Amino acid sequence: MADSSADTLTFREMSVADLDAVLRIESRAYAFPWTRGIFSDCITTGHECRVSCLEDQIVGHAVVSTAAGEAHLLNVCIMRERQGQGLGRAFVHHLIDRARLRGAQVMFLEVRPSNRQALALYDSLGFVQIGVRKDYYPGDQGREDALVLALQPL
Repeated sequence: MADSSADTLTFREMSVADLDAVLRIESRAYAFPWTRGIFSDCITTGHECRVSCLEDQIVGHAVVSTAAGEAHLLNVCIMRERQGQGLGRAFVHHLIDRARLRGAQVMFLEVRPSNRQALALYDSLGFVQIGVRKDYYPGDQGREDALVLALQPL
């Protein structure tokens, strides 16, 4: 999972004090990153905002909205230098467990068709495509569709 057996992956609630680190990770991972205001609003409105840490370093972040028995994974990101080490898989498992504890029976998410690494991860976790949102994401050459995936039951 991690480079060293001494590395311990932990998860905790995201705070406003974490936003500088979260924004650094977000802006290096995505061409169209979320803004400080979006993350701040998610914290304020009570979304499940989490960070993953190796030792004391934040290496990832996520936002999940849960209501009426459904969870929506709005954002999940692992720092570029740590991708491909199993950290994203561990984080999504953690988010599924948290959603289940909040009463969700299904989890939805959107993903870019061009994000093959994420698609492979979600497929391996049992997510299935249930739809397409046309022109959902901004892109360098116009807009990009989003594949809508679901995991049920949690």
